[in-house]
Amino acid sequence: MFDSYMAGVLEKLTPQPDPVSSIGVRELEARLEKARGLTADFGADALLIGPGASIAYFTGLSWGLSERLTALWLPVNGEPLLICPYFEQGTVTAGLQIKADLRPWHEEESPYALIGAAMGARGLVKLAVDPVLPFDMVHRLGRETGLAISEAGPVIKACRSRKSQTEIAIIKQAMAITLQVQKAVPGILREGITTTEVTDFIEAAHRKLGSTGSSFIIVQFGRGTAYPHGLPGVQALKEDELVLVDTGCWLHGYTSDLTRTYCFGKPTDEQRRIWDIEKEAQAAAFVRAGVGVPCEEVDNAVRAVLVRHGLGPDYRLPGLPHRTGHGIGMSVHEEPYIVRGDKSLLDIGMCFSDEPMIVVPDHFGIRLEDHIHITEQGPAWFTEPQADILTV
Repeated sequence: MFDSYMAGVLEKLTPQPDPVSSIGVRELEARLEKARGLTADFGADALLIGPGASIAYFTGLSWGLSERLTALWLPVNGEPLLICPYFEQGTVTAGLQIKADLRPWHEEESPYALIGAAMGARGLVKLAVDPVLPFDMVHRLGRETGLAISEAGPVIKACRSRKSQTEIAIIKQAMAITLQVQKAVPGILREGITTTEVTDFIEAAHRKLGSTGSSFIIVQFGRGTAYPHGLPGVQALKEDELVLVDTGCWLHGYTSDLTRTYCFGKPTDEQRRIWDIEKEAQAAAFVRAGVGVPCEEVDNAVRAVLVRHGLGPDYRLPGLPHRTGHGIGMSVHEEPYIVRGDKSLLDIGMCFSDEPMIVVPDHFGIRLEDHIHITEQGPAWFTEPQADILTV
């Protein structure tokens, strides 16, 4: 798969010492109890948690969205129910890590009727529904049951956006794994290597270091770096081109996410100037972050740096075309979002990216991305930011 040189670089990678533990049943149960309290405060009688990251967060069950409803029904008082297709109940039971009664449904039956019956049996009428569920499912649920339905985004956000120490430890180790991979990539670069070859190496490296694989991989060379999520097709590396690698890996259901931008050869004066501004902007976001600070103020601090250097303003190019950052956890992108208009207050346990990418249209882009978690003492890095345009 790899030439002897790339295989040699891969062979030298060694897993992180002292691997962290996954989330235990006790923490899952505490999450359910917190959700019950938040649901009651929200004015609802029960919470319906949809498939994907949220059902994994509350139950340990890894289950993706499909046209067949699988969901956790959690009343404010009482035991939860797991609604699932009848033929999937064996698989569901094997993956479920909490105590929950199963309510399986056959193909000709309605899962929404099961939810309505569960609510009716307890005299409940107000159901808060996970926003991950598609409109057609929520519409059918309301039509078939007559329940008073509200959108449970605030409840889900309040639970998932504030990470426990166990979650932070998992994310920190995932970040450390990806940083090892990032540091290994320059060692395989040569003129003519393709983005596909680098992508294949990153996937193999993430797995070699103990993750279950990459959560995503973006590799761009030269002009391709000017596009935040890259250009389609395969690129071959040329001498003195910029290299942008943005990637993450899965560990115990949580993801990392790191970007490094550097030069394969000698950078131009303009590339170095923009790289230095990017680093200054990233540092400004870190300094502004802290408990009680509105998310948008962190974004504002970044844009003030760019304007001072003649970039922007706002989302104009050359400048920063997107938000400064996004939350991270069981999804690569989740709340909170570090962007103008988001007045959510940062709090202890919140984790988010600091990646104020600078784009010079049709020429190049520089993105440095590390993640921050908020502590009582202030912001803390998961990984140390890149030091120079020539080193990772």
